[in-house]
Amino acid sequence: MLKLGLTGGIASGKSTVAAILRELGFPVLDADSISHRLMEPGQIAHDEILQVFGADLADSSGQIDRHKLASIVFADPAKLAKLNAILHPRVDGIIFKQLEDWQKSGAHSAGFVEAALLIEAGMAARLDGLVVAWCTPEQQLERLRARGMSEIEAQRRMAAQLPIEEKCKRATYSIDCSGTLEETRAQVQALAANLHKRPAN
Repeated sequence: MLKLGLTGGIASGKSTVAAILRELGFPVLDADSISHRLMEPGQIAHDEILQVFGADLADSSGQIDRHKLASIVFADPAKLAKLNAILHPRVDGIIFKQLEDWQKSGAHSAGFVEAALLIEAGMAARLDGLVVAWCTPEQQLERLRARGMSEIEAQRRMAAQLPIEEKCKRATYSIDCSGTLEETRAQVQALAANLHKRPAN
């Protein structure tokens, strides 16, 4: 089974590509969901995040306010690095265990890990290839503004990631998400057909 990364800048279309891959029968792990789970009360990263970033990040039920945490870390690269140091090794462990389990099952020709920071976190180097979803920076900004993000916050989020040109240089496959959903779907279907040609182990 090929272990493939799926990445792209924020609001570049990678979640759309992931959804289409799932529809086509490929297993896709969402690193963000794993990170969010690790921050839940009682989970391994929860207390450490509160120790580092302040107990006032949690509400009365112990839930970490992720929006408040994001506004802290995306305004300060050193704090973002601290958060990543808490989360990334733990997310890594869960992801590679799951990929191993899928590989043992022999049911799939490829399995995917969807994450914005696959390259930045060093995880891409341990995978068999990289699918990069991309659109123009102007479209990213427009999509983030449509999600209710301020221009400054959107720019900070984009600046915290490798430029899309750099990500595309490392791509095994790239998916242009700047057009219509149908155009994106056609590219993902072509990728799927390519992967299905490989026999599942």
